[in-house]
Amino acid sequence: MTLMLASVQNRQEAEIALQAGADIIDLKDPARGALGSADIRHIVDVVGFVSGKRLVSAACGEFSGDPAALRSKVEEIASAGVDFIKIGFLPSSPIAAGVEALADIAGRKKLIAVLFADHRYEENVMTSFAKAGFYGIMLDTDDKSKGRLLDHMPPDHIPDFVAEGHRHGLMVGLAGSLEAPDIPRLLPSKPDYLGFRGALCEGLSRNGDIDAEATAKIRALIPGDRPAEKPSGVDLKLLAARGYFPGSADEDLGTDQIFVRDFVLPVHIGAYSFEHGKPQKVRFDVTADVLRVTRDPKDMHHIVSYDLIMDGIRAIIGRGHVDLVETLVEQIAAFILENPRVARVVVRVEKLELGPGGVGVQIERKRESARSSNPLRVVASGDGGRKVV
Repeated sequence: MTLMLASVQNRQEAEIALQAGADIIDLKDPARGALGSADIRHIVDVVGFVSGKRLVSAACGEFSGDPAALRSKVEEIASAGVDFIKIGFLPSSPIAAGVEALADIAGRKKLIAVLFADHRYEENVMTSFAKAGFYGIMLDTDDKSKGRLLDHMPPDHIPDFVAEGHRHGLMVGLAGSLEAPDIPRLLPSKPDYLGFRGALCEGLSRNGDIDAEATAKIRALIPGDRPAEKPSGVDLKLLAARGYFPGSADEDLGTDQIFVRDFVLPVHIGAYSFEHGKPQKVRFDVTADVLRVTRDPKDMHHIVSYDLIMDGIRAIIGRGHVDLVETLVEQIAAFILENPRVARVVVRVEKLELGPGGVGVQIERKRESARSSNPLRVVASGDGGRKVV
């Protein structure tokens, strides 16, 4: 299950996040940067207020290159009784020195190393944190004025980051100016938590105050079984809709179709030897029948986004060479049917560089419960991620 992390500045904002059902209450000062440390008084106040009802984390800023100063700051925040401590590491800093300075603290406190998608790191950077005993890894963005997480790391690369963290036994979080439409695109990667600040504030301004209704809308998009308390002025229907299926879904509403047409990508595909070693243009056409949950869709939790289809195709072809088109269409259909709202999918894949116009395969698959004469049984794959709590 993916958790929701809500970054707050003080107790008043923590109360809103708690009532909306956030799983992790995170303390930071957005005016001090992407990972600005909140005043220790606010951290202590929020820890006392939350009183074990939720997990509490706190940012302690970015490692400046002074190991002694870093250690002192982490010890100060640890003394406040938080569950997690987030530390930012830029590639320009002596990461190894910072990790070494915190190795013994990592044995008694849950430290989260924060990397930034708008910077480039050495390939083995995650290994160093895992060996030092860090509890988790988080991907964020440093310069908020230069784009969101998915502007710096394509959606098809996110699953690799999450899977690598899980292979190292790390809790994995994703953040970086995330908005409501990003949530269904990131959930298939199975991160342990998604972090939000700006999306919880009026006008998406991360330096503004948290808004109860905006926070409730974000919470509603992340599946979870934790009951939310009702903040004043927020529709309970929003709080009830914890995932793809709001509790009041009506089977008589039927289905809508979402589709992707003429989606052309370079793909390593083909059984012949001359088709190996170089990509060829492939066209994808996908239509999915999606169960409706309301007659009046207004929020992201009412719909299934076509972005999910394109993200899935990119992720699948990113795994490497595929000999058969038949294999590719089955993998795409299975991925799309993992979404519980999808009842039926038609996938057409054409190789555009062989033959006149195109050659390929088209299949139709239905969810097993959809009374198909040729059902495709879909089993969600696990990624070996660690248990968060």
